[in-house]
Amino acid sequence: MTSRPSPSPGRPAPLKKRSALVPTIIVVAALVVAVLIFSGIYTDFLWFKQLGFANVFWTERLAKLLIFVGAFLIMAVAVFFSIRIAYRARPIYAPDNAMADNLSRYQMQLEPVRRVVMLGVPVVFGLFAGTAAMAQWEKVMLFLYREPFGSTDPEFGLDISFYTNTLPFLGFLAGMLISATVIAFIAGVLTHYLYGAIRLTERGIFTSRQAQAHIAVMAGIFLLLLGGNFWLGRYATLQDNGGYRAGALFTDVNAVIPTQAILAAAALIVAVLFIVAAFLGKWKLPLIGTGMLVVTSVVAGGIYPWAVQEWQVKPSEGNVELPFIERNINMTRDAYGLTDMEVTPYNATTTATAGALRQDADTAANIRLLDPNLMSSTFAQLEQYRPYYKFPKTLNVDRYTIDGKVQDAVIAVRELNPDGINPNQQSWYNQHLVYTHGYGVVAAYGNKVTSDGKPEFMQSGVPSQGELGTDSSYQPRIYFGQSTTDYSVVGAPEGTGPIELDRPQGNTPTENTDNPADESLTTFTGDAGPSVGNFFNRLMYALKFQSTDLLLTNGVNEESQILYDRTPLERVEKVAPYLTLDNNPYPAIVDGKVKWIVDGYTTSSQYPYSQQQQLQEATTDSLTAAGTAMPNASVNYIRNSVKATVDAYDGSVELFAWDDQDPILKAWQNVFPTTVKPYSEMSGDVMSHVRYPEDLFKVQRELMGRYHVTDPTDFFKNTLAWSVPDDPTTTAVDKQPPYYLSLKMPGQDQTAFSLTTSFIPQEVQNTDSRNILYGFMSANGDAGSVKGEKSPDYGKIQLLELPDATQVPGPGQVQNTFQSDPAVSEQLNVLKLGQSDVINGNLLTLPVGGGMLYVQPVYVKSTGSTSYPTLQRVLVAFGNKIGYAATLDEALDNLFGGDSGAAAGDFGLDKEEPGTGGSSTDGSGTPAGGGNAALTKALTDASAAIKDGQAALAKGDFAAYGETQKRLEAAIAAALAAEGAAPAAPASPEASATPAAP
Repeated sequence: MTSRPSPSPGRPAPLKKRSALVPTIIVVAALVVAVLIFSGIYTDFLWFKQLGFANVFWTERLAKLLIFVGAFLIMAVAVFFSIRIAYRARPIYAPDNAMADNLSRYQMQLEPVRRVVMLGVPVVFGLFAGTAAMAQWEKVMLFLYREPFGSTDPEFGLDISFYTNTLPFLGFLAGMLISATVIAFIAGVLTHYLYGAIRLTERGIFTSRQAQAHIAVMAGIFLLLLGGNFWLGRYATLQDNGGYRAGALFTDVNAVIPTQAILAAAALIVAVLFIVAAFLGKWKLPLIGTGMLVVTSVVAGGIYPWAVQEWQVKPSEGNVELPFIERNINMTRDAYGLTDMEVTPYNATTTATAGALRQDADTAANIRLLDPNLMSSTFAQLEQYRPYYKFPKTLNVDRYTIDGKVQDAVIAVRELNPDGINPNQQSWYNQHLVYTHGYGVVAAYGNKVTSDGKPEFMQSGVPSQGELGTDSSYQPRIYFGQSTTDYSVVGAPEGTGPIELDRPQGNTPTENTDNPADESLTTFTGDAGPSVGNFFNRLMYALKFQSTDLLLTNGVNEESQILYDRTPLERVEKVAPYLTLDNNPYPAIVDGKVKWIVDGYTTSSQYPYSQQQQLQEATTDSLTAAGTAMPNASVNYIRNSVKATVDAYDGSVELFAWDDQDPILKAWQNVFPTTVKPYSEMSGDVMSHVRYPEDLFKVQRELMGRYHVTDPTDFFKNTLAWSVPDDPTTTAVDKQPPYYLSLKMPGQDQTAFSLTTSFIPQEVQNTDSRNILYGFMSANGDAGSVKGEKSPDYGKIQLLELPDATQVPGPGQVQNTFQSDPAVSEQLNVLKLGQSDVINGNLLTLPVGGGMLYVQPVYVKSTGSTSYPTLQRVLVAFGNKIGYAATLDEALDNLFGGDSGAAAGDFGLDKEEPGTGGSSTDGSGTPAGGGNAALTKALTDASAAIKDGQAALAKGDFAAYGETQKRLEAAIAAALAAEGAAPAAPASPEASATPAAP
């Protein structure tokens, strides 16, 4: 007997030893993955717990877990028992041909792992089913906690909640059961084939008696579920968006719904035949029944509805569809909150007469001159102070009460700009422990500017000061904002030296310095994030953010908190996952704090007879084209059910049930009790800054293009359809955004902070449409200022309908008139001298003076990296007449015959030398009362000097170029002097009207 030789030192280890390492590697990898998953779950729990929303964390995850387990069991059990039944029904016989011999070999190879496979296959399919079902947790919860709407559908008379809550769940359940049945059937058939219960022979397919019974039962179950699905399909026709309009139309009601019932009954009968056949072994009737079911499906489910549509509906569609179109109109308007909209005929005049604005003095005084879409760079140059601060690209419009008077304000906060940190200082320590927050609110009056066209600030500076408060009256530090996307670690024990950079020491907005002595330091003292004061939490967050610095730094102490998920939308979305959020949160100083106000919507795509809207398409306009529109989802029901606030200092979130009658919100309140407060707990300060939500208004105005028509006959003809006009101030073809304005609508007694939009005739692609005004819509956004009391006028939508034969120019026509008028162009050319850019601000539309007034601020921006727009002119239009001046007040007086009857917000502002003024123009664009030959000559000389200078440069003649620059300077001086001597506008409106082609 010989002994096995031992391996030599240079020889690789035996395969057996190396293979022993594989399980160890697998176990280690599994542990690493488990720790990473645990760190994610644990840190999420800490985040929710710190905010006071731990019940949301547990409820959502428990719901998903239970749904996962339920779907896993349904799929896994069905597949397991189907395989097991098929295996136990296997025939015992000796192979009698080559195919059977091959199957026998497969069986022998499978036998060592048969138990693993018979358990593993169901588990795998169960995991897939559970994962897919878990994503439908909202449908399950809405069904379990459903609340009635109190209104019914017009076809079946069922409560609307059946369609929004019950039917989606039943459809999900039916789909899951059908999928489990089909997969179990396939698994059973394959098992029967593998073990010989089903096999191919020379005579055909042989099927054992047990296999036949198994297949028959599975087919019967499938047909029962299919019959139930057919029955549910009857109700789903009311949600169909594939026809002329959403909902069950003539063909659906008279053909599809009856045939769906027939198919459900037929499927039930055939299912019974299959189950009977499983016991009797007689297959003739179920096979005939199956054939008849297929034929019935084709004839009754396809051919018959098609025939009804083609031969009965299409020839008389305008008559037979009217009752169903009326259903669609009523249900759509109800689903989008438009039922109570007030429609007012408005026979707008186009004649500008003296004193026309006397009855609209409050509106005229509040006309906004600052365009929040252009003011970001102006705010930055005047109020940014340091490169590590920034303002958003588009500022917000709000209102504040100052000296007892409500003033519109353009407002923003100085947020932290991590990209503005000096590259030499962008260490982990600085980015996460030193530069942690922004500072202060900046707000300017919306209706006036300084004499040089800059914003007149009501709140500004560092330290923060102004009409809205000081550092001692409100907390100015911005730890949570729209730009704070990275995490920060803050907090320290009392007595520890501060390390967070707080704000510049001085009030020098243009000074950029990296000298630490010029900056004050602070330590965060609030409760804003989970603790990382112990090693375990630090380890978990180090894993979450994949940062060894977080684990090893000495800048973290026992009082440290970690702040993350810091944008207002992120925080509200996590604590209220059932809400669709408005994409324009805005800051307000309320209750001694800066708070972000976020509008939340409950939505559904299952409302019967309601027309679906694609949210992203409906909310995209010239300001949101860059990708800030709502998500790409379709809805046909929407409510502004929740107003949320996020504290900019400590990140705390409060949810208020703004529409407490919304059944979908009530259902979610049943799911997450105590998370949403009644709006009666909302402070008066917050209440006074609530606005009508912008994205909701965009969705509603998109619908109003068709659904302002309530007569089904006119609706079907589509001759009265409207469109939202394109923004005339941009070169891209994008819709004009709605504008927040403080105005008094015709027929109203008080001025209200409203969201407004205009309508023109429907624009059809590849055709020229008239750009005239057909409608003007406003939504009242004033909720009052009393704690817990919502103004009854809040949310009131008023639509002004102009006559069909109106000649009131639309925004596009007005902008074209502004740009093409020779007198206006001459004035604007003066502003362009010296290589400056002239920028048209937002074109506002206001229903005042018995007609429609257009107001457009004109800004001038010089070239250079530090340039910013300043207001230099105001263009106005009323009917076919336009006016322009250095101030709005003067422009309105010029437009309305020398006296508008009202004082604008910039009344008394001295922007120009005495004797200068604006003008209104006649048909040729010449200022009424005579031209300005000196100005024309100066502009001609300037243009010639510029051309000569370019020619001199091209030749390399720098001496000649210098001479042309002197000529240009002289021409500019002459133009400015000539403009200062421009004749004043006359009082006669007839002599100064510039017609615009309607």
